[in-house]
Amino acid sequence: MKKIILSAFMLMGLAFSTQAQEISKNALGLRLGDNDGFGGEISYQRGLSDNNRLELDLGWRNSNNVDAFKLTGLYQWVWNIDGGFNWYAGVGGGVGSWSVDNTDNDGTFAFVAGDLGIEYGFDEVPILLSLDIRPELYFNSDDFRNDNFGPDIALGIKFQF
Repeated sequence: MKKIILSAFMLMGLAFSTQAQEISKNALGLRLGDNDGFGGEISYQRGLSDNNRLELDLGWRNSNNVDAFKLTGLYQWVWNIDGGFNWYAGVGGGVGSWSVDNTDNDGTFAFVAGDLGIEYGFDEVPILLSLDIRPELYFNSDDFRNDNFGPDIALGIKFQF
């Protein structure tokens, strides 16, 4: 356990020492992934500084039996790899609601989330492509999920302005 904690601190120290690239002030688009049926999210990013931003996502699910939505908020740190390539990490959480069709079975849930990804911003057009993983730990999910953990892997496309 001590080795894991030490490794995490060393990785964070290395990350904070890398050169940051200025990020876009605003970006709006879609995040398409799969976390037990949550397939799409409308995503908005707001740059807070040269290497920090806030991301808000509104996701929905409309499957054969369950309808649900979730609102996610993440604080992210962004580091430049080379040119338009960046990698980012973040923490946050959110809330959501679900209901099972044709029953009185419904509820709400809360979750905490981490975020780790890579992105590319084009010079010629204001488009940002990203690929990330967002592990989520759910609370009060009751019958909505069989477990309380969801690894969400997604591809994002956003318009920067």
